[in-house]
Order: sequence, then structure tokens, then C-alpha cells
Amino acid sequence: MASEQLFDLSDGHRAIQKVARDVAAAVEPFAAEADESSGVHERTAAVLRESGLARQVVPAGYGGESETLDPLALAVVREALMYSSAHLDSLFGMQGVGSYSLSVGGSDEMKAEWLPKVAALEAIAGLALTEPDVGSDLRAITTTIERRGGDLVVRGRKSFITNGGAASFYCVLGKEDDGYSMVLVPASSAGLTAEQGADIIAPHILGELTFDDVVVPETHRLGEPGKAFSLMLQTLAVFRVTVAGSGVGLGQAAVDEATAHATTRTQFGRPLLELGAVGQNIASSWADVESARAMTYRAASLARTDPLSHLDHSSIAKVVATEAAGRAADRAVQSMGRFGLVRGSKIERLYRNARPLRVYEGATEVLLDSLARRLGKEAAKKQAGKKVS
Repeated sequence: MASEQLFDLSDGHRAIQKVARDVAAAVEPFAAEADESSGVHERTAAVLRESGLARQVVPAGYGGESETLDPLALAVVREALMYSSAHLDSLFGMQGVGSYSLSVGGSDEMKAEWLPKVAALEAIAGLALTEPDVGSDLRAITTTIERRGGDLVVRGRKSFITNGGAASFYCVLGKEDDGYSMVLVPASSAGLTAEQGADIIAPHILGELTFDDVVVPETHRLGEPGKAFSLMLQTLAVFRVTVAGSGVGLGQAAVDEATAHATTRTQFGRPLLELGAVGQNIASSWADVESARAMTYRAASLARTDPLSHLDHSSIAKVVATEAAGRAADRAVQSMGRFGLVRGSKIERLYRNARPLRVYEGATEVLLDSLARRLGKEAAKKQAGKKVS
């Protein structure tokens, strides 16, 4: 990478970072092939599995690395993995995102059955939230969960589900009576069918899931009946900031690609980097990425102690880092001219992979609306305090 981190990472975090960078370097020779995959790329999965990194997303009692998940460690890992491959980053990240509701809300039996397999990458995790007509407004979902004797019956459709069709199980959100509940549905369940999802600009494992009277035992319930949104908030509090880590990794890769091109290609008798606009573009991206890294590491560090209380900081980091990644990739393409437009080049792949980062796990506009509401509430409290005094 072009620069060393300015944040004071502990020796433990640097050790994790080194493992992640070694994994990314091992995948780099076939990263382009992996990033074109709409299913699990087995060579990439094998390298990740061998590294043991997936242990970072599971509690220690079930084969994980530490009892409490460390968002800073996860962000550092995702930064390193995304530097080489979006597919690699997604395989790692979704093991945590897809299983966290189980880690927090599942029974001891369910956790013992599934989490060691998640940690060993022997089972792939999935989280089924969105539907064909429902994206950010999850309270509008139509999937239902109904108690029938000692069982739970799931009916409905889920759309644009990461790892859909590849996952071993799904943590599914549905309406139950007047509330919203979550349930773990094994992929082998009768009545569950998976179809390949849309072919998006940055290839991804996406699936469309149909739950046709899928029956699972009551023991598969995650969390309290009707209170699933608390589980989702906990998931976001831990993992949203790790997406910022992915943004930092992609942005750094774009800066490095542009710099390598601009220092080795000459025009008008001198390196491109010495032509004002080119050098300034790349320098602006470097400034963006370093700022995003500092914000991401700070937010992730805060989330280690109390994720829910610092969700605003995680949202800010996600916005800052993913928007920075988009700008860095765009500037890199512009700085590299026609070479930045070549299909199959790394910068073209980075350019496409940057775009989804600004949409999933909280689109930029949705997060900014939420942050604006928080500012409004804080301002109202201050005004109320002035009136009292």
C-alpha cells in the first residue's frame, strides 16, 4: 500500500492485518476471476478457509477468536481483503453479517450446531431481509412468520440476498402478529427454493429466495418474538463500520493503481504525475483515503466498547469511506485515460466494485437522513435545556 496507517493499531491488530494482507496477496493472481463469479469461487474460499480469519466473526465459545467481536479487527481485515478482491471481502464479511443474529439471539443448541462451521468456513451464512418491493424500509416487508404448535412457518419472498443460493442457512426477517421476528432457516428446508439473482455491474453472489410454507422448530427462533429490529441494530452496530474498512481498502488500491501508472507513463516529455491536474487528482484521492481510514479506525475503535451507542459514528465512517472510494476510483480512471477504460483491468474492476459500497448496508442518502434526524434531536435537547435554565 502507498502509506502506513497513521492510527495506532495494537500489536494484535497488526498481526491480524498481516494475516489478512497475506490472504489478499495469495488471492491477487486470480482476483479478477473471483470477482466475476456469481457463485462461491472455490480457490478464493480455500485460501480464506485455510487462513482461519473467519474465526474473527464468531464468539470464542463456538470456535471463534474472542468472546466479543472486535469491529476494529474486522475493519482492518476487510480493508486488506478488499484491496485485492471484492469477492474475497464479501465471503469474509458475510460470514459475520449473516451469522451475528444467531450469535446474539440464538439458542445454545443452534449456536453449537452452526457457529463452529461458520468459523471454519464449512458453512456459509446468509441474512434474508430485503424483498422484491422492499429495500431500506424494512417495516414494509410482507414475509410472515407464524407459530403453529411447536413450529414456526415462514411464507414470503426475499430478493437481492447476498449468498442467496450458496448459503447453508439464512437468518430471515418476517412479520409476526404486530411485530417483526427472526428465524434461522437451513438452506435444505422443505419449501425453500433459491434462484440466481440479478446480474449486477459488480458480479456478486445474489439470490432470490421463496419460502413456501417452510416449517422449522420453535427452537430456530432468534431473539424475542416481535423484537427482531433490536437484533438488526446490533448487527449494524458491529458490521456497518467494517464496510467502511472495505471502502478504505478499495480506495487505497485505486490510489496505488493510478500512482503506478502516472509514475511510469510519460507525456509531453515527463511523467504523468508531474502534469498538474493528474498529480492533483491522485493527491486528492490520497487525502480522501487517509481521512477515511482515520475516521474508520476511530469509529471501529469506539464500536469495540459499545457498538449501539456509537452507531452514528459507524454510519459517518461508512458514508465517508465509501464515498471516498467512489471518488478515488473515478479519479484513477480519469488519470489513467484510455488505459483506465480497458475491460478486465484492475482499475476497471475497482471502478465497478466501488459503486455497490455506497448502496448496501445503508445507502449514503438513508444514512445521511438518519444522521440529520439525530442532529435535529440533539439541537432540540439543547434548546430545551436553555429554556429550563
